[in-house]
Amino acid sequence: PWGPGGPAVNSVTVDGPINPTGSGTTPSRSRLFVCRPSVSYEEDACARGILATTARRAYRRPVDSADIEPLMTFFHRGRREAGTFDGGIQAAIERLLMDPGFLFRIEREPKATAPGAAYRVSDVELASRLSFFLWSSVPDDPLLDLAERGALGAVPALKAQVSRLLADERSRTLIDNFAMQWLGLRQLRMATLDEEILPEYDGSLREAFLRETALFMADQIRQDRPVLELLTATHTFVNERLAKHYGIPGVYGGHFRRVSTGGQRAGLLGHGSVLTTTSYPTRTSPVLRGRWLLENLMGTPPPPPPPTIPPLPGPSVNNRPLSMRQRTERHRANPACAGCHARMDPLGFALENFDAIGRWRTHGEDGAPVDAAGALPDGTTFTGVEGIRQLVAAHPEDFVRTLTGKLMTYALGRALEPSDMPALRGVVREAARSGYRWSALIEGIVTSVPFQMRQAS
Repeated sequence: PWGPGGPAVNSVTVDGPINPTGSGTTPSRSRLFVCRPSVSYEEDACARGILATTARRAYRRPVDSADIEPLMTFFHRGRREAGTFDGGIQAAIERLLMDPGFLFRIEREPKATAPGAAYRVSDVELASRLSFFLWSSVPDDPLLDLAERGALGAVPALKAQVSRLLADERSRTLIDNFAMQWLGLRQLRMATLDEEILPEYDGSLREAFLRETALFMADQIRQDRPVLELLTATHTFVNERLAKHYGIPGVYGGHFRRVSTGGQRAGLLGHGSVLTTTSYPTRTSPVLRGRWLLENLMGTPPPPPPPTIPPLPGPSVNNRPLSMRQRTERHRANPACAGCHARMDPLGFALENFDAIGRWRTHGEDGAPVDAAGALPDGTTFTGVEGIRQLVAAHPEDFVRTLTGKLMTYALGRALEPSDMPALRGVVREAARSGYRWSALIEGIVTSVPFQMRQAS
């Protein structure tokens, strides 16, 4: 079909396999079948070897006969029912995939640990924490080998593994998952914008938004850049569709490439993904954008709104149209609303030069010229997106602490507690020596007390 951005593909169907001659040879099968029995009486030994190797990876720890024997029972049953060695291995793998040791990350308390006492997790458990943090997956063999030897806990060894895991392509999951969580981009795929008001927005543009942010975050982390460049970097990644949307000339084709931007489009605050996520389906929202800035960049989220909060005033009074700024000012005049909106609204209006899908504009939805100036309750004034960047640059440790807190929450898989705050501040303090580079933040988190220790129940 022909969409707003040109030809588009609705769906793709793949048929096959056609006339298969067997299970074939694939990388996954080669990795699973570490041996092949040559005669029937060797099948048990080969099956034990396959299941021991697989169970060690699946359970993420050394295994013994107590782990293997239940799997062998299912192997024998599957071997009889299917009539083939592969059928027996399949049955055993199905049993393994239902085991709590595979489904859950179980960390066992050392014997004789006093209730409530703090203790360091084992090297094997630390390996799982590290791999799930950076890969969202199980430890690979080199990491597990190191942990089984008890050599992972040493800081130099742990930092070396951080570097190795980050250099691996599997670290893409950190970039994708963490960026989606921190920036709140998961809801972008679920958002439905008004097609009549914003006909340019479609699935292709949405995916281009997400791809741009993922490539940008990957570039920053892989190049080990200072995290403050997330807001100031003078480049991004676009394809032809996105470049036209942003007004960047000379970009052709569907593949993404790095281009210079700077000025209004510098850093994450110029990304369509962020700007669309913080808008309503029909228009921009200074309130949503201001709240997003407070929560994700400045670390000072506003409290929840009171249950009796009045709605935003209508678009006109006595047949006289009101601009969005006038409407929010009337809303903010209510003392019940002023406490939060006095901080949110000015920050949100600084991004009003971007419309609901991230295009640069000089006039708002009401046709009036955009007024991107603002002032905080303490008297600090700023103008436009560059003013927001200057606000953050004036207090860089606040932004770094906020980002590190989000990253530590992701690494631990839980909300931070007051007891975690000294460790968080320590990570930020140490990272300042390197100019707040990504490697310093990640190494600081994995060597911190919250990441390496836990409390007995």
